[in-house]
Amino acid sequence: MSVIIDGNSYQTFETLRLILRPCEEKDARFIYQLLNSEKWQQFIGDRGVYSEEEARVYIREKMYPQLKKEGYGNYVVVRKTDNAKMGTCGLFDRDGLEGIDIGFAFLPEFEGHGYAFEAAEKLKNVGIEEFKIKNITAITAKYNLRSQRLLERLGLRFTKHVTLPDDTEEIMFYRLKD
Repeated sequence: MSVIIDGNSYQTFETLRLILRPCEEKDARFIYQLLNSEKWQQFIGDRGVYSEEEARVYIREKMYPQLKKEGYGNYVVVRKTDNAKMGTCGLFDRDGLEGIDIGFAFLPEFEGHGYAFEAAEKLKNVGIEEFKIKNITAITAKYNLRSQRLLERLGLRFTKHVTLPDDTEEIMFYRLKD
């Protein structure tokens, strides 16, 4: 299965319970909700997206460029049973970080059911097997214990503290260990 964005075809992925498909402009309402959720604001930070239209622009300007360049990026995680958009999971080429960062965020009502692990495990495997990514990494806030545990379940290990460009907060850097 694939999705067509601006005339290009991009892969979607499935697990037992989930569909992971590239984020599209039609997801603007969902992205607006997710980026303004309490935990996104607390653990990831304000992205300055305060309307559906700003979310549409964010998708077009922040998400599409990497998808077009690398063939992978930010995926909307959809539950198969009811097509609920629950969160996002992605593989990101971030400025100031070595490797390709695996990241995830879910709306609060979908936390604690194993969806984030299921989505991230799938993308980790796809990243290695299909996209031939050799260095999978992750970042998380020092106080985000749930994220840290999930990264460790995925086989990533804390290696150091880093500060991203244009940021002041020191965060935890994880790397997939062979």
